[in-house]
Amino acid sequence: MVITPQIQETVQDCALLSGLTLAERTEVLQHCRFCQISTGEYFFHQGEDAQKLYIITAGRVKLAQVNENGDQIIISYFGPGNGLGIIVALSEMAYPLSAEAIEPCQAVAWDRQTMKALMLHIPQLALNGLEMIAGRFVQLQERFSDLATKQVEQRVARTLLRLVRQFGRRDVEGILIDIPLSRQSLAEMTGTNLYNVSRILSKWEKAGYVVCQRESVTLCRAHELVVIGEGL
Repeated sequence: MVITPQIQETVQDCALLSGLTLAERTEVLQHCRFCQISTGEYFFHQGEDAQKLYIITAGRVKLAQVNENGDQIIISYFGPGNGLGIIVALSEMAYPLSAEAIEPCQAVAWDRQTMKALMLHIPQLALNGLEMIAGRFVQLQERFSDLATKQVEQRVARTLLRLVRQFGRRDVEGILIDIPLSRQSLAEMTGTNLYNVSRILSKWEKAGYVVCQRESVTLCRAHELVVIGEGL
């Protein structure tokens, strides 16, 4: 495939390629394949044999798990520069979650054997993969701690602030979380139900902290959500 300057710039921002020399990055990119995923399609499904690793170059992706009761839990949202399926190169496990395109996506991909061979040849690549998994483990620990120790209103505030750091974009009303975000999705991310999320957002909207549309949330007074999220 032809790696355009825009794709190369986006891929270089991924932690997987951090610290590699220009020659090493070039070698890694020479072995990737370009793919496009339409809205509503999946990069992979939970439980499938993990065969490919991706770096998103355009679009947004929802990562979710289905528990033993059949309930969906949204783990996170990823965008350009984020890696998907790093577990491919470091274990023989199945994908632990599903990755769904919530808008048209483009990505570069490596199959399992190719990435393993590259990691054996370029040790920094393998170390970066381990760091990525460690970082995501820490994030999951923080989410578990929130569920165990924080009130629902705190969890909703902390989740919105986390999404602002990932996808925040300034507009006339404040900072828009620039992904499709329904109240049901927010409930799944915070371990609560639609009623609680709707009640909390309505209260915050009356107070002027947020502005909510059908599938969007804008933070007008983010500092107030920091106070709530930290229990100050």
